[in-house]
Amino acid sequence: MPDSRPLVPAGLQRDFAIASVLSTIVDIPTVRRHELSSLSVTAQSYVIVELRLENGVEGIGEAATLGGPRWSEESVESIKSTIDAYLAPALIGAPADRFEAARTRMDAAAKRNNAAKAAIESALFDAVGKTLGISAVQFLGGAVRESMPVLWTLASGDPTQEIEEAEKKLAARLHDTFKVKIGAQSPDADLARLRRLASALADRASLIVDANQAWDETTALRCLPVLAELGVRLVEQPLPAWNLAGMARLRARSTVPLMADECVFSTHDMLDVARTGAADVVSLKLVKHGGLLATRDVAAVAGAAGIGLYGGCLLESSIGAAAHLQVFAGLRDLAWGCEHFGPQILVDDLVEEPLRFADFRIHVPTRPGLGVTLDHDKLRRYAGG
Repeated sequence: MPDSRPLVPAGLQRDFAIASVLSTIVDIPTVRRHELSSLSVTAQSYVIVELRLENGVEGIGEAATLGGPRWSEESVESIKSTIDAYLAPALIGAPADRFEAARTRMDAAAKRNNAAKAAIESALFDAVGKTLGISAVQFLGGAVRESMPVLWTLASGDPTQEIEEAEKKLAARLHDTFKVKIGAQSPDADLARLRRLASALADRASLIVDANQAWDETTALRCLPVLAELGVRLVEQPLPAWNLAGMARLRARSTVPLMADECVFSTHDMLDVARTGAADVVSLKLVKHGGLLATRDVAAVAGAAGIGLYGGCLLESSIGAAAHLQVFAGLRDLAWGCEHFGPQILVDDLVEEPLRFADFRIHVPTRPGLGVTLDHDKLRRYAGG
């Protein structure tokens, strides 16, 4: 099938052939416990992809999960298995610079498995960008921003610890918006916790909350007015992903904007959310959508429906975060900023030069490809836990 590609001299096309794809599972401890409504993690797991071209250039990508197959159906074990047994064989020998063709090959080799596909596609963009000496965002139309607001997530469940953590981030001018994970405790306990946070951080920081599908509609109707009184700016996925009708009813009665996350994996999901009026904002994640190109597709559907864009994360290291930033840098509108604080919550990172956080913003790396370089010594250190 015909497809567009970067303008590369014909003599160099052979050098873009994919020679090998290697996947490695790594586990990196976090600096503190991270509590969601349905799980708790003290270490973050990734699958790191190293994709080598015939020209010798290596591209890297990353797939992140949270606590195994509990956030979505993929685990690091299934991701590695899918890459090794199905996706890599479908791509070996194919030209890396035909991004849409590679996407088609992967879709034919495996249904969904979006995190696995995203890791490989990130490595493709990285390898081709490094070969041509340009940033990955150039393949997506070019950058419209060099940095963006970045928030920090408070998720220990202990308001005293969370206030101290937020104060340190404010003092260092790293973050002045905080997302509070709720749902692991009772609604009343969460509201009491939020009252303490809102009081301690009043006039100095903004709060949003993420229920990770923990509430039913009745609970949400009781809690949303309290969140509005506390000045919460945004509520993420208060209801289970299947309940779009309930989200739409909540949105019609809430003065706080609602954000869709787990209910939007594909462009079809995004269209359903738009049709039902179930959200004001959508959280974009490569692991949900299947890669850089698919993330742009979901963002386009949301934009056409007037739904705001937010750069979501799954506690990626600097590798996965850099891939997201290449996409976010090229979006015309990113009104709600992003949450790619993941590299800071790890006790160590996997790249030679971590991403830059300053003045409450995260800065897009400008070197070729994704803009980061894998530290192979650290990869070996954390491989297999």
